[in-house]
Amino acid sequence: MRKSSKAIRYSEIERETHETKVSVVLDLDGGAKIDIGTSIEFFDHMLTLFAYHCGINVGIKAEGDTGVDDHHTIEDVGIVLGQALREALFAEARIERYGHAVVPMDEALVNTTVDISGRGVLVFDAEFKREMLGEMSTENVREFFYALATNAGITLHIHQMTGSNDHHICEAIFKSFGRALRDAAQTTPGRGPKSTKGKLG
Repeated sequence: MRKSSKAIRYSEIERETHETKVSVVLDLDGGAKIDIGTSIEFFDHMLTLFAYHCGINVGIKAEGDTGVDDHHTIEDVGIVLGQALREALFAEARIERYGHAVVPMDEALVNTTVDISGRGVLVFDAEFKREMLGEMSTENVREFFYALATNAGITLHIHQMTGSNDHHICEAIFKSFGRALRDAAQTTPGRGPKSTKGKLG
């Protein structure tokens, strides 16, 4: 999975608690080689959409107490994926830093903006009518992105502009995040950090 010339943009993180065991391997300069298994099929589907539209190689494996609830697994995947993204993103200062994507999924439209700022902030403005999508609680969509943003050190704004079908809304959220992060993480050789402070983070 690793490209030797791009090893600086590669990360492997593992986390194990009494509730979950999560491992993430990612290569920001990959070609969307994706291997995801969390035992929550709808969540796997959403993570796959994110990785594909972000254009990264990623492996995500998670075991958790899903017999109790899906919260711990989804939150901990967000934590570990965020830590892996932080390690890979902040290894290279010459990145675009900002990314933005407006993505439709049928009647749903979602606007997502990313700032690789070093400050973990989430603004999440989306509403779901259903409690569950498959085996994934819709309330945990926000929990996933909060865990990811705070651990990755990124500022993340997600705004649902239109939408009536919860599946479509959720899909547009994950796709737009992938595309916005892809643009923000692009390298700009020969240029310094995108901050007047002289560094990101």
